[in-house]
Amino acid sequence: MSTRNLQLSKIHIAKKDLGLDDETYRSLLARVAGVRSAKDLNPRQIGAVLAEFTRLGWTSGPSKKHGRKAPVAAPDRAKLVGKIEAFLAEAKRSWAYADGMAYRMFKVERVEWLDPDQLRKMVAALTYDARRHGRPES
Repeated sequence: MSTRNLQLSKIHIAKKDLGLDDETYRSLLARVAGVRSAKDLNPRQIGAVLAEFTRLGWTSGPSKKHGRKAPVAAPDRAKLVGKIEAFLAEAKRSWAYADGMAYRMFKVERVEWLDPDQLRKMVAALTYDARRHGRPES
């Protein structure tokens, strides 16, 4: 998406956030930039309109990252790998078994290459396996 389109999107988001009806919005565009439609704005006018929205109390919030989880710190990653190791030891299975699981589940060849979310899913799968076979859960 071009910078112009992003800026125009911000203008329309600000219009909605400020609760401006169409007539009020168009009169603001006419007063600030001398146009009746955002498509007619040049880059300088776009900046002026956004500055006016800011003056009116609108703040541009940070972009939302839907579906993303906060990164897991290294100690938590080490705990997850430790849990996987404990499950493997309890079941008398090798790391090759875990690497095979990683490949089947995520198409990643080695457990050590998994991201924290994938490690959590692997721990969940091993927990399920331990329950199913009557082994204690780590």
